[in-house]
Amino acid sequence: MAGKIILVTGGARSGKSSFAEKLAADMGCSVGYIATAQIYDEEMRYRVKLHRERRPSAWQTWEAPFEADKIIAEAAKEHKVLLFDCITLYLSNHLCRILYDELTDERAYQIVEEQIGALVKAAQAAAAQGTTTIFVTNEVGAGIVPENKLSRLYRDASGLSNQRLAAAADDVYAVMAGIPVNIKKLYAAQEKDGY
Repeated sequence: MAGKIILVTGGARSGKSSFAEKLAADMGCSVGYIATAQIYDEEMRYRVKLHRERRPSAWQTWEAPFEADKIIAEAAKEHKVLLFDCITLYLSNHLCRILYDELTDERAYQIVEEQIGALVKAAQAAAAQGTTTIFVTNEVGAGIVPENKLSRLYRDASGLSNQRLAAAADDVYAVMAGIPVNIKKLYAAQEKDGY
């Protein structure tokens, strides 16, 4: 059976992670959970704790704040479903490694091309071997234009990352108020009907 790439997106506390976890569990296969968070404060420690408590104990967790493409390749050898949570934290890990004065639009876009491009390639290779990868991401660009440069670059890089992943994904779910909608399926239906 061929694997797939699935993207699950939504705003903060939209229910996207819970939906992605249910989606992974419902596939009835061994699940590898790829966690990208780094714990720097109590707020993040609490968020990670909530995620850990929700995950079934049978799932294997892979820590991947960096070089997650290699982790996808490794985890796909053992699991038929991978849940990657989340893209926007992974992106921020990479952006925050760069000195503020050296972080430009060009450098941020280069990170998207390199890092997200590597994730897409790894997920495509995993799909060819029968493994489905579910990526979770955030929609961060729907508000006002941020005041500071880092926030603007993060917003733009997140939007570009989401577009790149959505283009490669077989299914793209938008989650709002806990309700998921497969927007790629809706888009395909509109294209077919000539809209």
